[in-house]
Amino acid sequence: MGSATHVPGVYRDFPARYSCGMVQHALRLACCALALTFIAPGQPAHAQAPDTRSTRNVVLIVSDGLRWQEIFTGADPTLLTEKNGGIWDKEQDLRREFWREDVNERRRLLFPFLWTTVAAHGQIFGNQTKGSIARVTNGLAFSYPGYNEMLTGHPDPRINSNAFGPNPNVSVFEWLDTQPDLHGRVSVYATWAIFKDIFNVQRSHLPMRVGWDAPYQGKLNARQELMNELYRTMTRLDDEDVYNAFQQIPLLDSFAEHQPRVLFVGYGETDNWGHAGRYDLLLHSAHAFDHFVEELWNTLQRLPAYRDQTTFIITTDHGRGSGPVEWKEHGVEEKGSENIWIAVLGPDTPALGERHDTAEVHQAQIAATVAALLGKDYPKAVPAAAAPLADVLRRRP
Repeated sequence: MGSATHVPGVYRDFPARYSCGMVQHALRLACCALALTFIAPGQPAHAQAPDTRSTRNVVLIVSDGLRWQEIFTGADPTLLTEKNGGIWDKEQDLRREFWREDVNERRRLLFPFLWTTVAAHGQIFGNQTKGSIARVTNGLAFSYPGYNEMLTGHPDPRINSNAFGPNPNVSVFEWLDTQPDLHGRVSVYATWAIFKDIFNVQRSHLPMRVGWDAPYQGKLNARQELMNELYRTMTRLDDEDVYNAFQQIPLLDSFAEHQPRVLFVGYGETDNWGHAGRYDLLLHSAHAFDHFVEELWNTLQRLPAYRDQTTFIITTDHGRGSGPVEWKEHGVEEKGSENIWIAVLGPDTPALGERHDTAEVHQAQIAATVAALLGKDYPKAVPAAAAPLADVLRRRP
């Protein structure tokens, strides 16, 4: 810009004795010099602006069936009872732990990391009381259709059951694993065994640790042997879904040997306790989920390969009904099950906090957002995929 302000002076002060041809030659030289001021040294004239993205790693984290109501308003007072919430004998203890009159304080009690770190330094969508709508578009509002939409960028009407079988669609994780700079750097950790089908492990060959499969192989230390024994002998609430705490330990241990650049982490307990009608255990599990996310964030921030280079996308696969009975279930028959929430924290996401009065965002946009944060154009490869969440991507110069 500085050079451009001096160009007029060159010609204004040009001696009159110089010929017209010399003036034209000087004009051409000046224009060339002016043009070069906008091109970085060593770059060809057609080069684009350098990529200023700081994100090198993306972690997509999901808490299954965790309602937007708890995320944005904390514990539901109508469910803090034995009748509606299935609470056995500690209703007052639960109120002391999770109930406050002020909604902001109440939600911070339940999700301290989400509200003091993620929302403070990133963005969160889905508070319908503030005109922020986030929802699924698959029309079914249960797990497999939701994860397919989230991971492939589009709903598939063929997928209408959790027992559908291997996913015919290529997920953004499988697609990213085909990219030369990311091949072998994509991993999946999830409590639900069905993710083997959702990610179609037979086709994708993505490394996975899911369900009740023993987490450690090979020569084991005493701690690892104990964890494997617990996996084998623990009484199971769900034969397909391991407890969140059991997954967390091998997940954190894994970074000592393998440091993926693209990671999926799925926690299932919040959905299980909802279906069981135990609101007390749902709240405790939701609170623990927040701690697990914080623990994962802090673990990665201590590692040079991840520190200040990692974006977390945190969300859920579907919502639930509202009411003294309806909260236990979800799907097309439970109004509101299509409503979700999406939070993003990372170096390329402007700190806009809790979004309000925004355009509606969709679960299908998550796949392209994962790719875009890594500099990849997923919708170009998969035209059916929805566009990324533009507001969580830093504006390029």
